[in-house]
Amino acid sequence: MSAHYDVVVMGAGHNGLTAACYLAKAGKKVLILERQAWPGGGVVTREINTPGYKHDIHSSCHIMIQGNPMITEDEIGLIGKYGLDYNYSDVPYASIFPDNETLITYKDLDRACAEIAEFNEKDAETYRSFATNSMKMMPMFTSGLYAPPLPLGPFFAMLDSSDEGREILDAMNRSSLDIIDNLFEDDRVKIHLLKLVTENLQLPDELGTGMGIYLMPGIIHTYGVSQPKGGSGGLTDALVRCIEDNGGEIRLNAEIEKILVSSGRAVGVRMTDGEEIMASDAVIGSFHPHLIDKFVDGVAEPVVKRAKRVNTSSMSLFVSHYDLKERTTYYAGEEITRATMLEYFTFSKLSELLDDFDYLRRKRISPRPLTGGGDETHADPSRAPEGAGIFHAITMAPYDIEGRGAAHWDEIKEAEADKNLEYYRKFISNLTDDNIIMRTTWSPLDMERSSPNSFVNGDMHGAAPFLYQSMGHRPTPDLGQFTVPGIESLYLVGPFMHPGGGVFGAGRATAIRMFDDMDIDFEKVIQ
Repeated sequence: MSAHYDVVVMGAGHNGLTAACYLAKAGKKVLILERQAWPGGGVVTREINTPGYKHDIHSSCHIMIQGNPMITEDEIGLIGKYGLDYNYSDVPYASIFPDNETLITYKDLDRACAEIAEFNEKDAETYRSFATNSMKMMPMFTSGLYAPPLPLGPFFAMLDSSDEGREILDAMNRSSLDIIDNLFEDDRVKIHLLKLVTENLQLPDELGTGMGIYLMPGIIHTYGVSQPKGGSGGLTDALVRCIEDNGGEIRLNAEIEKILVSSGRAVGVRMTDGEEIMASDAVIGSFHPHLIDKFVDGVAEPVVKRAKRVNTSSMSLFVSHYDLKERTTYYAGEEITRATMLEYFTFSKLSELLDDFDYLRRKRISPRPLTGGGDETHADPSRAPEGAGIFHAITMAPYDIEGRGAAHWDEIKEAEADKNLEYYRKFISNLTDDNIIMRTTWSPLDMERSSPNSFVNGDMHGAAPFLYQSMGHRPTPDLGQFTVPGIESLYLVGPFMHPGGGVFGAGRATAIRMFDDMDIDFEKVIQ
């Protein structure tokens, strides 16, 4: 006999869990089915090497979620009731340059500008104006980031009706490089800002990605950049508590084979073991647009065709997780350890940064790694035994390797990790063999393997952040309102949906769309 629920959710990534929390809070009987042995998707903290050393497997910094009302208003009680506790450093972002020169972006705008003034006084004035403008735009940005988007046409028409809107529209059409290179003078300041926005898995000169540089200063100086205490998975833990407290259920090691459709309506799911689970109200699917016809029968061919044309990001990430006997020590000094996001450069010319990104564009591994990462135990000693450290080494890399394909990563990943380690040692004095207990390395191919239904082509953000894949066109015009044309009661959630990849808590927008269709008053539910 089939089990029955009001709503069945495919996947326990943080977006699916978020949508499920709102639905469960509204009184719906919700079941989440997760193929892995743990919930969280890309928001997971695990002891992958040595007991007691807690690593963030994918996401580490929670940036864009900080403007989400689920956090700012604590709509579903994650902070006040279910134990979510964020660490906010006064140093959201920093860069180390040759000779261990540092450029620190403090949350406090005055201090951030004073740092830039050490490099270029005019750039400090420019940054103050730019960041202040970004902060003023935050209410407008946040009103659209965490709710279903306007269709792209009306959205553009709205922007084109005011000077402020036309400025945003102009930025959306440009590249980050175009904006930064024209505004600032010092190459080190340009490198510092550009590397920050490329964390969205975009090349600095890709057209239609310039909005990122408009958003980042406002987020950083309004809300800050944070990490949950105990690791990124702290967000997942709070979401799970919320779901279970509201009567929801999560099944692990439970893989969906097909979404069941009857008379043009999603009615449940079939598991890989043959079990069928029925949903009376809706099914939420967390599958990449490229896989729509794998999981759903009966979708119109033009919809499928457009879904398969969705472009993934031009690069992926190569990550190594180190367990250390002692936490890291930097040649640049103790102040830099307070940075939540930290970048490393052995050069100070913008042209060299662009050269490195050009390798990725051509599916090649750069001889000089594009690196970031750090030791989270400086801010959160609970992540490792007393006095010990963990090092999270993040390098931008291609998914497909020119002439070899993605499979080549299995042959070279440890050698690449060794090369990256030598690079980090230029900045960290004790990242030495005698201090390293164990290392685990994840290639872009491993990223895809960890979440094959979402991280297609190793893209943890699901779809590239291009203008034509934004707002109501993310991931396509057909799917941009979190529904599938011709399939009633099937809703979508995931990093490939609006507003984009990363930790946004974007399942809130899916829930709002579902509430509208189900005639549920969203405002009453969150009171």
